[in-house]
Amino acid sequence: MTVRLHMRVPSSLPVAQPGTVYLVGAGPGDPGLLTLAAAQLLATCDVVAHDRLVPPDVLALVPASTRLVAVGKAAPGQPGWSQAWIHGLLVAEARAENAVVRLKGGDPFVFGRGAEEAIACHQAGVRVEVVPGVSSAVAAPASAGVPVTHRGVASAVAFVAGHEDPDKPASQLDWRRLAGFPGTLVFLMGVSQLPRIADQLVLNGRSAKTPVAVVRWGTTDRQEELVSDLASVAQDAAVARIRSPATIVVGDVVALRDAVLGRQGIHPQPRQGLGEGRPIALPAPDREAVVTGGAMSRDPVRTDRAADRADVAAAPRCLGLAGTGT
Repeated sequence: MTVRLHMRVPSSLPVAQPGTVYLVGAGPGDPGLLTLAAAQLLATCDVVAHDRLVPPDVLALVPASTRLVAVGKAAPGQPGWSQAWIHGLLVAEARAENAVVRLKGGDPFVFGRGAEEAIACHQAGVRVEVVPGVSSAVAAPASAGVPVTHRGVASAVAFVAGHEDPDKPASQLDWRRLAGFPGTLVFLMGVSQLPRIADQLVLNGRSAKTPVAVVRWGTTDRQEELVSDLASVAQDAAVARIRSPATIVVGDVVALRDAVLGRQGIHPQPRQGLGEGRPIALPAPDREAVVTGGAMSRDPVRTDRAADRADVAAAPRCLGLAGTGT
């Protein structure tokens, strides 16, 4: 990654204000994908309440004088701070005239319970501002060469919670409609439910040959990728020991991966007169679950993101963000 030292920061970037809660998206993992507004707020706030998946490189941007509070759960369904406790923390800190950043992986309103926290703060009379972030729902597939939409292949994309609240009386997912959805399905927080997801889609009419990509730790130097199909993805993921966090992509766009990454000379032509979700003449996905010492091998054409880290760490200072030593 190259950072242009002459880049100037817009004067409109927000400075964290006392008594305000900022719901901030931390992006998908690569600190280079953090927004300028988010970095500025992290540099000027008093308290950061952050989730488990916020990367250390992002937290390293926070000044030593700022208080960090870890409020994330160990994993979906595992014990952790209750949502009510988090609401109380945000309200109490804001009422104490602190500038509070509630830092969430990805985007705060994409399966991040950000709306619940905004409502709770408003009900308590606390000012709230939202700073959107880059969601792993699109960034993780993109970093693996998988577009979630593509002309003639998929003109629609649905984001689906792979793990639902266990306290709900019934699932809100309509598997029949999801199986027949005319486009790409992206599941977040769904690794532990992968066998069920694949089974339900096939049982409700989706072809067992539908390509599937699973991207773990997307956009980071720990990224792992697996390409399979609905018939085999659960077994392949188990063999490759895929764990959370991972993004699951189901649909014909996965078959474009080799072309997008430059491994295939002829790009598939757009379909003519076919509805989304019907079989199309695209290359069959390679089965890429390669196990080495229990970990899946890295894609050989991917760039080494570890080399980007020094540039990223210096970026806030190069951009002249307040509170970063400029």
